[in-house]
Amino acid sequence: MEISEVRVKLVSNQDDRLKAFCSMTLDNSFVVRDIKIIEGTGGLFVAMPSRKMSDHCSHCGGKNPLRSKFCSSCGSKLPEDRVHQDTKGRVKLHADIAHPINAQCRRQIQDAVVKAFNEELERSKQPGYKPIDLDEDDYHPDDIH
Repeated sequence: MEISEVRVKLVSNQDDRLKAFCSMTLDNSFVVRDIKIIEGTGGLFVAMPSRKMSDHCSHCGGKNPLRSKFCSSCGSKLPEDRVHQDTKGRVKLHADIAHPINAQCRRQIQDAVVKAFNEELERSKQPGYKPIDLDEDDYHPDDIH
């Protein structure tokens, strides 16, 4: 796997733990968006895109995040025992959308993303710096054959 490109959008509030959002292109063919760079106790780490875990209300069937105390559709009180713990006893509130499946791949992604972050951080100190737009799409329908 070749990491063809990493785009970094710095977060304006650098006092926050969230330092940047990234997109990563693999093999010039596949893009992973919404990667986060977070300042943890051991330094920077990469958090892959994830979604909030949810379940359905037993009264109306409405979908609700696991932290919800009341149904967003009907207002019914939701059971408190809906959240389950993983094997390490931690509450699992998010599920990865995309993630590496081995340590070597995780290290390759972490190294490339942190390197791109540090480069963007240096560029941001230059006069006339303009942050990139992660929402700008390089996709053009005419490019597909």
